Amino acid sequence: MLDLALRWLHVLGACVLLGTGAGIAFFMVMAHRTRDAALVAHVAGTVVVADVLFTATAVVLQPLTGLWLAARLGWSWTEGWLLLSLALYVVVGLFWLPVVWIQMQLRDLARHAAAARTPLPARYFRLYHIWFACGFPAFVAVLAIVWLMLARPVF
Repeated sequence: MLDLALRWLHVLGACVLLGTGAGIAFFMVMAHRTRDAALVAHVAGTVVVADVLFTATAVVLQPLTGLWLAARLGWSWTEGWLLLSLALYVVVGLFWLPVVWIQMQLRDLARHAAAARTPLPARYFRLYHIWFACGFPAFVAVLAIVWLMLARPVF
């Protein structure tokens, strides 16, 4: 029963990471396209909350449930697919941490612009482009981790 619960928690965590990441990206892009500072501020504020509540929780629980599950099922932590998954997880984290900071900056810049009734500043657009660029390698890495988790290829 514990093995099933661990598998369920681990798969649920992967779904949260993938789903929250895709949802956050979609809503941020759609808000950005409007160039409406008030709308961007609102959406970016919601995105920051979602990242703290959902993504951060899954980020902590994923390696814990995964390594616990691997130990319970007798998988060596040195298996290629597992090591590659962990390496990709670190890559995701290296992109995600700055993205969270950037989202907070985008939120604050949009709030200031909305309060002043001015257009979004140039710094907002520079940060947005960095945020956007960071999303691709992180998302591809998460997809690769899910594939590795399911296929567990031998190499």
